[in-house]
Amino acid sequence: MLSSHRHSSSRSRRDADFVLDTVKLGRRPGSMRTVERVVTAPQRIGLDLIAIEEGSEIDLDLRLEAVSEGVLVTGSLRADTVGECSRCLEPFSDAVDLTLTELFAYPDSTTEETTEEGEVYHVVDDEIDLEPVVIDAVGLALPLQPLCSDDCQGLCPECGVRLAIAESGHGHDILDPRWAGLAAKFGVESEPSKNLVNTEAEEK
Repeated sequence: MLSSHRHSSSRSRRDADFVLDTVKLGRRPGSMRTVERVVTAPQRIGLDLIAIEEGSEIDLDLRLEAVSEGVLVTGSLRADTVGECSRCLEPFSDAVDLTLTELFAYPDSTTEETTEEGEVYHVVDDEIDLEPVVIDAVGLALPLQPLCSDDCQGLCPECGVRLAIAESGHGHDILDPRWAGLAAKFGVESEPSKNLVNTEAEEK
């Protein structure tokens, strides 16, 4: 009885999280199996400015289908994401919702024998590991320059304040560097070109 219990426990651990057991599916082309599960992200998954945080839940709704060359996995993935806006640098939350379609080749298939390492995923010991597929798919789906909103105004280039919370008409008088020396001499603080012209006229 003890030996039987250990075997059952080992089998249940194999078909968990991102690992899918294909034994029940079999190899007869057309055989199908559906998998719905919520897994926990074992690490941060995504890009520098936006990602699924470690420990976040990832919803998987998948279909496994046996084909002649391997197991075709199709379905959807959804998870919450946390990011930093590339315009205003404020943190924000969002979600990634994408479709997965990936072939896992059998170890003795023509596909495995005719592809280079890294070109296709594999069925290993009757198991499929979805973690690298999820990492690749999420990395491609997330934006390189995420925004907290499509109309984010970003930061003021002069003082760095968020324009979304700045006073109406927020702005700065920019001194033309060509007038900087004269501005300092005459104490001009705004509209340097106009003021300096008037000052020079008076001196003449």
